[in-house]
Formats: sequence, structure tokens, C-alpha cells
Amino acid sequence: MADLDEQHPLFLFAMDQRSSLLEHTYGDDSGEPADEADAERVRAGKQLVYRGVLAALAAGASRARTGVLVDERYGADVARLVKEAGLVLAMPVERSGREWFELEYGDDWVAHVDAFDPDFVKVLVRDNPGFDADERAAQAERLAAVSRTLHDAGRPFLVELLVPATDEQQQDGGTDYDRDVRPGLVVEVVGYLQEHGVEPDVWKLEGLDRSEDARRVVEAVRAGGRDGVQCIVLGRDAPEEQLDHWLRTAAPVDGFVGFAIGRSNWEDALDDVVHEGLDHEGAERLIAANYRHFVDTWLEARPDVVDGVDAGGH
Repeated sequence: MADLDEQHPLFLFAMDQRSSLLEHTYGDDSGEPADEADAERVRAGKQLVYRGVLAALAAGASRARTGVLVDERYGADVARLVKEAGLVLAMPVERSGREWFELEYGDDWVAHVDAFDPDFVKVLVRDNPGFDADERAAQAERLAAVSRTLHDAGRPFLVELLVPATDEQQQDGGTDYDRDVRPGLVVEVVGYLQEHGVEPDVWKLEGLDRSEDARRVVEAVRAGGRDGVQCIVLGRDAPEEQLDHWLRTAAPVDGFVGFAIGRSNWEDALDDVVHEGLDHEGAERLIAANYRHFVDTWLEARPDVVDGVDAGGH
């Protein structure tokens, strides 16, 4: 992807869920497939979801702006198709379903990255200043090692940051955690990780309710001369109305350059295929329509985007 800025955003279609997908869609509380046939069902589901991406492109979504975030464990075939299609490919290296960051493939993780050659290497991080100090420091050290390795290899680094509330923060009855508390904690966590050597090229962040908080977060990720660092909004399986608000808040703010939305695009459609017998073409149409809706929401809030829609689209 040659350009990534406010006029050239990235709309990532996220399907890198693993343990949560098995639990919520396929009913396996262990987060692991029961056998190879069960794993193949998950792989087939990811291929169905990817066909929804292709349907969105056929209906006018911009190839230049469309990316796919998919895992190797169940989405290796999809990742190869994404590369063949010339779309932006992002892939995770964290182990799914863990409270603290771990590498999925241990010391062999670089070989797995090299094998797929993604445009972005992604990690998922959960952090909060209220968490255990020793665990936080150890996690930051592991993340910094990944950051250094990727930068030495010239590979763009994408950090997905979740800041879940502690019990005390959640129980403060006088505030709304997402609106009033989380933005300040995001700024704190970003600074903490930067101080410990974690240097993403792109931060994938939970949505913000107020534009002034979006600007504060951009200032934090770009502190200390990090002027080229960008932010994108993650979906967090939010309802459409909430997610639309987060996108409309972020899109006009310089420093926010797109989104990475997953389950809000495809979860209901895939569930209906797995549990209700929805035909695949109907699911693909629904997935495509959901994705294009969120792209439209961003483009309406940021009208100066270049090539947001391919010729023949809406």
C-alpha cells in the first residue's frame, strides 16, 4: 500500500478471530476445535466471509482502500487469496484467547510472517494502568522485542490496543467508562508502551465518543516526533449505531486513517449459515452490504478521500 493517510485511508475487513469464533459461532467453549473436521468447518466459514469481501468489491468498494486482517491458523488459504487479489493483507502473530500477549508460534514467529509476507503484522494487546505492574512490564518487554524485530526487517507494525476496565473503574457509578474514563487511559497506556520501546506504525484503537478525545489520542501516538504514526478504529462487535458514531467521530480527525471492523460485518450472517441454514449467497450479500455501509459512513464524514469507491460503484 503506497499511501496511508487521511486522503488514502485503509478499510480493514477483520476476520482474525480464533478462540472467540469457536466459542461464539461454533459452540466450543474450549476455544479449540474438537478434531480436524471441526477445524475445517472454521476454515470454510472464513472462506465464506472472504467471499463477502469479494462481493463488496464487485459492488464498488475500492480495491485500493480494502484490506483483510486474517489469521494463519484457520485463514491461511484466505491470506493467500488476499495476496493474489492484490489487496492489503494484515496478519496477527499473537496467540488467541490469552489475557497477556504471547506469540502464537513462539520463537518461530518470524518464519511464519516471512512465509505470508503481509503488509502489516498485527498484535492484540490488553492493558490498563490499573493492571498488575509486573505483568504489564513483562508484556511491554515482549512487545518491544517484536517491535524491534519488525522494524529491523522493514515490516509495518500494527498494534490493536484494548483497554478493558478494572472492577473499580467499571463500578464508578458517576461516570461512563467508555466515554469519560477510557480515553485518558488510552493516552496513558500509549505513553507507557512507547516508553518501553513499543513503536507501532499504526494503532488500532477502540472507538471514541468525542472528537476532542480522538485528537488527544492522536497527539499521544505522535508524541516525541512520531509524526508518521497513524490510528484506525476497531469495531469491538459494536451495534451499527454505536459503530457509526465512532466512525463519524474519528474520520474528520487528522491522524485517523480508517478502520478495522470484523464481527459487525459478518458474525450474524455466519451464525445464520451455521445454525439457521442461510444460503451462502445470501450471507455473502449481507456481509458485503455491512462492510460497504461502514465504508460509506467513513466517506460521508471524510469527503476528501481519494479513490474511496471504484468506478461503477455507488
